[in-house]
Amino acid sequence: MSWLVLVVSGVLEAVWATALGRAAGFTKLGPSIVFGLALVLSMCGLAYAMRDLPTGTAYAVWVGIGAVLTAAYAMLSGDEAVSPVRIALLLGVVGCVVGLKVLQ
Repeated sequence: MSWLVLVVSGVLEAVWATALGRAAGFTKLGPSIVFGLALVLSMCGLAYAMRDLPTGTAYAVWVGIGAVLTAAYAMLSGDEAVSPVRIALLLGVVGCVVGLKVLQ
C-alpha cells in the first residue's frame, strides 16, 4: 500500500509543480488553489509512505516520478523542447526509480 500511495504522491508532485508554474507568482487563483491542494496531498502521501519505506528511497522515488511527469507534460504541451537526448535522460530517471523499487 505504501508504494501505491508513494506513486500517487509523485503524480501529485507533478501536478503542484505544473500548477505553480501556471500560477504566475500566485496571481492566478485557479492554478494557485490547485497548487496548494496538490502540495498538501502530495506531502501527506509522502509522509504516509515513509512510515514503511526508507526515507532516501521514498524521497528519491517521489522526486523522480514528479520530475519525469512534470518534464514530460511540459514537452507534450509544447512548453519545453522535445529531443531524443531529453527523452533518453528522462527514461534514465525512470530506470533508476524502478531500480530503487526492485532493490527495496
